[in-house]
Amino acid sequence: WPGIDADTLSDEEREIITAKLQEKGCYPVFLTAKEVELYYEGYANDTLWPLFHYFQSVARYPQEYWDAYQLVNEKFADVAAQVAAADARIWIQDYHFMLLPGMIRERASATTIGFFLHIPFPSFEIFRLLPQRKELLRGLLGADVIGFHVYDYAQHFLDSCRRLLGVSASNGMLEYEGRMVKASAYPIGIDYAKFRAQLDAKETKDALKQLDDAYGKQKLILSVDRLDYSKGIPERLEAFRLLLETHPEHRGKVKLLMIAVPSRTGVQAYQQLRDEIERTVSRINGTYGTVDWAPISYQFQNRPFSEVVALYARADIMLVTPIRDGMNLVAKEYVASKKRRGGVLILSEMAGAIDEMPEALSINPNNAHSVCEATHNALSMPMSEQKKRLSAMQKRLSVVTVQNWGKEFMGDLETVSKREGSSRKQLSLTQRQRLVTRYRTAGHRLIILDYDGTLRGFVKTPSPLAAAPTLRVWRTLKVLSDQPNTTVAIVSGRTRRALSSWFVGLPLVLAAEHGAWKRYGRKWEEIDSGFKKDKKRIRTVMEKYTSRTNGSEIEEKDHALVWHYTNVEPDIAFKRASELKRELTELLADDDVNVHDGRNIVEVKPSAITKGSVVRELRRMYPSDFVLCAGDDYTDEDMFRELQDDPSAVTIKVGQADTAARHTVAKPGQLLKLLEELSPPSSLTVLTEIPTKIPRKLFRWLRK
Repeated sequence: WPGIDADTLSDEEREIITAKLQEKGCYPVFLTAKEVELYYEGYANDTLWPLFHYFQSVARYPQEYWDAYQLVNEKFADVAAQVAAADARIWIQDYHFMLLPGMIRERASATTIGFFLHIPFPSFEIFRLLPQRKELLRGLLGADVIGFHVYDYAQHFLDSCRRLLGVSASNGMLEYEGRMVKASAYPIGIDYAKFRAQLDAKETKDALKQLDDAYGKQKLILSVDRLDYSKGIPERLEAFRLLLETHPEHRGKVKLLMIAVPSRTGVQAYQQLRDEIERTVSRINGTYGTVDWAPISYQFQNRPFSEVVALYARADIMLVTPIRDGMNLVAKEYVASKKRRGGVLILSEMAGAIDEMPEALSINPNNAHSVCEATHNALSMPMSEQKKRLSAMQKRLSVVTVQNWGKEFMGDLETVSKREGSSRKQLSLTQRQRLVTRYRTAGHRLIILDYDGTLRGFVKTPSPLAAAPTLRVWRTLKVLSDQPNTTVAIVSGRTRRALSSWFVGLPLVLAAEHGAWKRYGRKWEEIDSGFKKDKKRIRTVMEKYTSRTNGSEIEEKDHALVWHYTNVEPDIAFKRASELKRELTELLADDDVNVHDGRNIVEVKPSAITKGSVVRELRRMYPSDFVLCAGDDYTDEDMFRELQDDPSAVTIKVGQADTAARHTVAKPGQLLKLLEELSPPSSLTVLTEIPTKIPRKLFRWLRK
């Protein structure tokens, strides 16, 4: 955003601004004054900022804020997709653009996207208060690498993904829509060399001399913050008042210099905070001040860089006491600005920087007595101790610089880019066009499809009616199966009753329960798996877990038992599923059955029944010079492996790329689009009337 309201610009002025910015490698996104108000001052800073800093009582959630936030993120996504190369690496910064990774992913799927959050990511109990919590998580998961200042923030994010989206992580890696997403901590540093060099600059030396002359032998306590309620300024003032009250020996000998940088002056909460601070400063100065000494000097202004470095160098104590802070670079800047002089850093344990600066005096900013006593101790700390602590922190800061922070993050992003480039199996436009040509010129075609997660997305209940095919799925299968010299087979874990009711009237080959039941014509054929004798004891164990796990349920099939936990609170679900799988595995160790955990299920079925055996039978019964096989989970890998050496076969996995399939697509919708392309456009008629053999109840679901 070039910083000018779009509604005040003429077309000619926009063109001039665009040209000037492009000379610098920048591309403008023009926003109206209303968009800036609702997006920036609204959703970004009146909703996200307070909530992410644990000020949930301050956060507001008007719908118009959210609408503007979406719109502005869309505008940035449009420009980014236009100017970025197909294989570009894009790094998105901060909470203003939490939807942007997902939006760019939709427009430019081959790009490598990084996102860094410069503020805390709150705990699940706080984050869940957001009305748009899931939308924000999905937006972030469009990135390949998501960075946070500290480990705790990354864990909060992963926890929310697990509990709100059911997406679990292993070693900071999440599988989402066919991609692996890394979430990790990348503590940001400062330009350490810049601060060290500035200490030797003439303007800094001159400013430091003026400070020495002004404060003389007084101990200078410094605080530098943006004016923000997250910085703990009122609490800090109370701690300083307590110091003057309980340690009167410091009166006249110390000065608290508070620099508050103007921030978001258009937001009401900030205006109220400024008024509160100014009243408190006046009250303390009036109570404890004398004719020639004021305890507090309060400055509501920006200061030049050289003056800030001089203040850091002169300050005997640096008070950094935020109630919540993503990192806090002021603490690091203060330490970097110390060469020959001593100084003590008092640092809030709520700041991300505390993990890297254990030599600071750590305090709880909500405990005024603790801050007071830490300040008292700092005022009397021996110089040798001060320099020892500073030296240890400086050694660390000189290595963990902002430059190395950027290199580490971009290095991980480049690693992802190379990994995706070498292992990417995503079906390209050219490959899709070749596949369609092969299909249309083949003598006989065999199409083998899984159902759940492949032709349609998953639902939260095993109910056949809830998972019935959409109108688009039913129409696509009808068009394909009606073509001459084409056999379409559905190979699913669903029961024969579900498949029969869903696809009545379609000339499909159906294999239910992973192949325990098969139907090539009108009659179903059953395999004698011997599973029924094991059912009772398996069900007894599953019922025990169902009774103590709210939201779970058992699905009984002829040749399998499935424990569903889609609707169980995720933390409990994963624990219970692991326990159930372990108990069933021990119980059935001597039986010819397999215990599998799939997408929110634990399933027990005979070892002899696999989708791979169904594929072998289909290849034998329907000799074809073109085979297309698609699936989405571990049971479908048997089909992919069966066709691995078949030159006539094209195998596609819907989802994550770690697969025996030759190609991948991200979602069921992309597979459906491919299946639609296999048929001439004229054959894709719109299904508006109820086919004679589809039950009316099912058709109503199809129309939905």
